[in-house]
Amino acid sequence: MSNALKFYIDGAWVEPSGDARLPVIDPCTEEAFAEIALGNEQDVNRAVAAAKRAFVTFSQTTPAERLALIRRILAVYLERYDEMAAVISREIGAPKALSHAWQAGLGKRHLEELLRTCETFAWQRKKGTTLINHEAVGVVALITPWNWPINQIVCKVAPAIAAGCTMVLKPSEVSPLNAVLFAEIADAAGVPPGVFNLVNGDGPTVGVALCRHPGVDMVSFTGSTRAGIEIATLAAPTVKRVHQELGGKSANILLDDVDFEAAVTAGVNSCFGNSGQSCNAPTRMLVPAQRHDEAVEIARRAAQAQRVGPADDARTTMGPVVSAIQFERVQRLIALGIDEGAQVVAGGTGRPEGLARGYYVQPTVFANVNPSMTIAREEIFGPVLAIMPYRDEADAIDIANDTPFGLAAYVQSRDAARARRVAFQLRAGSVYVNYPSWDAGAPFGGYKQSGNGREYGEWGLEAFLEVKSIVGYGD
Repeated sequence: MSNALKFYIDGAWVEPSGDARLPVIDPCTEEAFAEIALGNEQDVNRAVAAAKRAFVTFSQTTPAERLALIRRILAVYLERYDEMAAVISREIGAPKALSHAWQAGLGKRHLEELLRTCETFAWQRKKGTTLINHEAVGVVALITPWNWPINQIVCKVAPAIAAGCTMVLKPSEVSPLNAVLFAEIADAAGVPPGVFNLVNGDGPTVGVALCRHPGVDMVSFTGSTRAGIEIATLAAPTVKRVHQELGGKSANILLDDVDFEAAVTAGVNSCFGNSGQSCNAPTRMLVPAQRHDEAVEIARRAAQAQRVGPADDARTTMGPVVSAIQFERVQRLIALGIDEGAQVVAGGTGRPEGLARGYYVQPTVFANVNPSMTIAREEIFGPVLAIMPYRDEADAIDIANDTPFGLAAYVQSRDAARARRVAFQLRAGSVYVNYPSWDAGAPFGGYKQSGNGREYGEWGLEAFLEVKSIVGYGD
């Protein structure tokens, strides 16, 4: 990729101010296949200055003009869709089918949903003789993760543009090439100079510089709760708006009336999707105590049916985790689960048989997990499922809510009224009933330490808008 060693600032590909470089590692082989430049505070200053200049005029464009720009971005995105899927598959080890249908697919679907949202969004409304006007929050810093990279880039960049904001994107340095490709898409679509800027780099350097920069009006961050706390601290002296989508430890409650063969199997597959590297993955499966052993046996079979292997093997259903750091973290937490007395019924520590290189983790299922165990409380971010027995419906709800996180929860029941009753009692930003289809227009975000604010659809657009009242505007 010819622009990997450059940054996109003020409508042009520019040389970085320093000479720091970082290899991009293929997690299937542990080998470098590309290299990126790492930015510094000087690069951030240049990008923010470009965004501030551009904001003066871009914030005054009409919603219709910005909507036309989003349509052009979507058109170019579709032209380079296959390339986007291939890049993400190589960067994070996602199986090719998953990368094509979902990793790249979510970028397309967010753009389409935003277009639908903008067509009906009320940018202005009257309240008596007062005009309520929605307008751009300003220059925004967008800090995105490696696990669903273009999903998080598009669901921030697109609504920010639609709102009239200008921005600086810092993608994860672990999966940065899809962001470079997206910058090429934005350029080809005719995004005005300075509206979208890209600076690659690490969190302690580029991320910190963006979060404390006085020229940045808002930070939108997706990542770990630990990093989210640091970002909020850095942003506080300048009273920036901080929007965070953080970690999760989502409960999946299987009520006693479900088809256990289908519900447990689907829950295992959902937990292990994207190698378990999803913040809203259903990693705690809550089952009636009297049916615990039945659920465990079904989960064991489902885990053993997973085909772990390289991303380019058509038979692969689960690729590696993304990096050596992530591999070691998952291994440590699996070992801790064993030490604390949870029962391993599938998987365990070490790589799957026959895979000596690559960051491959065995699909792992723990049984008889209690709420005090580390594997029931910490976000593992790997293919590890904890099966937890409960006494009755009230106990299941208590266990599900007994977590510092609140991003997502899942409920399975043949009785719709019962499932809804449980859903209303769960302290989570999203509750998924009976494994529904993904909804690009449903607000996404968390309670408690899973963050604040919401993304997707109209809520994602409103995140980048200020509300102004013009009192005495008249009839």
